[in-house]
Amino acid sequence: MDAAAAAAMSVTPCAVAYVMANPSPASPDDVKETVVQVVDLKPIGSRFTFMASDGKAKIKAILSTHFASEVHSGKLQNLGLLRILNYACNDIPNKQDKVLIITKCEVVSPALDAEIKSEVKVEEEPATLSKPAAIVLKPRQDVKSASQIVSEQRGNAAPAARLAMTRRVHPLISLNPYQGNWVIKVRVTSKGNLRSYRNARGEGHVFNVELTDEDGTQIQATMFNEAAKKFYPVFELGKVYYISKGSLRVANKQFKTVQNDYEMTLNESAVVEEAEGETFIPPVQYNFVKIDMLGPYVGGRELVDIIGVVQSVSPTLSIRRKIDNETIPKRDIVVADDSNKTVTVTLWNDLATTVGEELLAMVDSAPIIAVKSLKVSDFQGVSVSTVGKSTLVINTELPEAEKLRAWYESEGKGTSMASVGAGMNASSPGGARSMYSDRVFLSHITSDSDLGQDKPVFFSLHAHISHIKPDQTMWYRACNTCNKKVTEGVGLGYWCEGCQKNYEECSLRYIMVIKVSDPTGEAWLSLFNDQAERIVGCSADDLYRIRKEEGDDRFQLKLKEATWVPHLFRVSVAQNEYMGEKRQRITVRSESPVDFAAEARYQLEEIAKLSAC
Repeated sequence: MDAAAAAAMSVTPCAVAYVMANPSPASPDDVKETVVQVVDLKPIGSRFTFMASDGKAKIKAILSTHFASEVHSGKLQNLGLLRILNYACNDIPNKQDKVLIITKCEVVSPALDAEIKSEVKVEEEPATLSKPAAIVLKPRQDVKSASQIVSEQRGNAAPAARLAMTRRVHPLISLNPYQGNWVIKVRVTSKGNLRSYRNARGEGHVFNVELTDEDGTQIQATMFNEAAKKFYPVFELGKVYYISKGSLRVANKQFKTVQNDYEMTLNESAVVEEAEGETFIPPVQYNFVKIDMLGPYVGGRELVDIIGVVQSVSPTLSIRRKIDNETIPKRDIVVADDSNKTVTVTLWNDLATTVGEELLAMVDSAPIIAVKSLKVSDFQGVSVSTVGKSTLVINTELPEAEKLRAWYESEGKGTSMASVGAGMNASSPGGARSMYSDRVFLSHITSDSDLGQDKPVFFSLHAHISHIKPDQTMWYRACNTCNKKVTEGVGLGYWCEGCQKNYEECSLRYIMVIKVSDPTGEAWLSLFNDQAERIVGCSADDLYRIRKEEGDDRFQLKLKEATWVPHLFRVSVAQNEYMGEKRQRITVRSESPVDFAAEARYQLEEIAKLSAC
C-alpha cells in the first residue's frame, strides 16, 4: 500500500454523521478521532470554506481566520486531510442544512491525487447466543435523580454561574450570524463613551465595548438607545461577563476596531451577567503590519499593530488641545523594521511620560517594541500615533521580536533606512499608498465638484509646477517649539498660544499655493512647509532673506527656477466653505521627484493591463 492510499485509509468512517449527531461537544476532550478530506477549498473574506468529506457524506465547513495562514503557507491544501480537534455544528436559518465551524484542527496530509469516495460494506457478524446475566434485586434507596441534583446546583448558584451551567460556553471564534443560542465568557478590554447621535430617522444613543475571551479572540459589541442606557452602567472595564441572546452580523470594515469578521449587537433582551471571581487575563493578539505597508491604512478607521526596533526617542512636549484647552504630554519615537523603512510613532498621555521615559533611558540598546492599536495618519507622509486603548510592550518575547533582533544585529544596524512617508515613491512595495497608488489625471479631480464632500479622498498625481504667485502670503511666523502661529508680544518677542509662552525668536514656515499642470488640465494645490522647502529649494527664512537683501528680481527668479519641473504628489481632496460657498481644496500631503526608471516600469505595467483587456 502506497503512502497516498495509507493516508486515504485514515479518513474517519461516518465522520459527517458523527459531528451532526454531536453538534456541540463540551470540550476538545469529548471529540473523538475525526479525520475528513478537504474538498472544494475556497476563500470567503478572511476565512476559508470547504466541504468536509468522509468519502460517503459531506458537510459545509468554515475554518477560523486563525487557520488562514495554514492555507497560505501550503500546509492545508484542497483534497488534503484534516483532523478536527474541536468544532461547533450549527443550523443555517431558513434552511435544512448545517454548517461545521472548525475552531481547532491539524493537518494530517497534503493534497491527495483525487477525492475519496468509499463504498460502504456492512459485514455481518455471526449470531451468537449468550447466557443472560443474573438479575440481583436490592432494597430501594432514596437516591436523587441527576435532574434533581442539577436543579439544586443551579438554584444555589449565583446568577452568572447558573448561566454558565445552563449552556456550554462558546469561544468567540466559533460564533457566526447563523447561530441561535450561545453563551460567551468575555472580559471587557475597551469601553467607549455613551454618545448621542442625530440622523434622518431621529435622535438616539449608542455605546460600544470590545470583548476578549480566554483565547485572545476579540469582538466589538454595540448597543443602541434603550439598550445603550441599560448596559452602559453594567459593563466595567476589566471585568468578566457571561453574555447571551445577542446577534451577529458581518462587520463594517470602515468602522471595525478589532480583528474579527463579525460584530455583535446587544438589544434590551440580551442577558449580561458579571462572572464574579473570574479575573482571567486574555493574551494579547497582534496582527503586525510591516512599516512599508502602512500606506493603505492612512486616513482610515482601522487601527494597526507594529513591531520595530527603536531608533530615536524625543523629549516630552506639552501640547494644548484645542477642544478643551487642556495641556497633554506628547513624545515622538522613530522605529524601524526589516522592510528597511522607519516610521514616527507619537505617544500621548501616560505612554509618553512613563513608557516613553523608559525608552529614552534605554534607546542606545535599540530596544524592540510591540505596539497595539495605532492610528495611521498622513502627517509627514505616513505616521502613526497611540489612542486611548493602545498598549506598548518593550522587548517582548514574541517570535517576531526574535526574528527582528536577528535581522537588526546581522544587517539592520548598518543599513541606512528612509522614512516610509518621505519615500512614498514608485519603487516602494506595491501595497503602500505610494505615488503610484490611486494615480489619476487632474481632470478626474477638477471635473467632479462633489469629490471629497463627505470626507477627504486621496489620489496620486504626476504633474509639472506651472506657476508660483510671487505676491501671495507665502509664510507665517511660527513657534520654534510647536510650529504653531505666533503673534508679536506686548513687549519684546513673540507669543505662542499653543505653548502659552513668550519667546524671543521665531521662524518662518511656508504656507502657499502652486499651480500644477498635466495633459488634461491644471489646478491650484495648497502646500505646507516640508513639501514647499523641497520644491523651492530653500527654507522660508532663506527666501525671506533673499527678497529683503537681494531684491524682488532675485526673489522671483528663485520661484521661477522651481517651475516646469515634474513632481509626484500625494494629495487629499476635500470640500471647504468660503463666504457661504463650497469650494474644492486640494492639499499636498507628500511630494517626491520623479524616478524615471520607476515611472517607466509603471507605464509598462499600465500598458500591459490595457493589452490584457
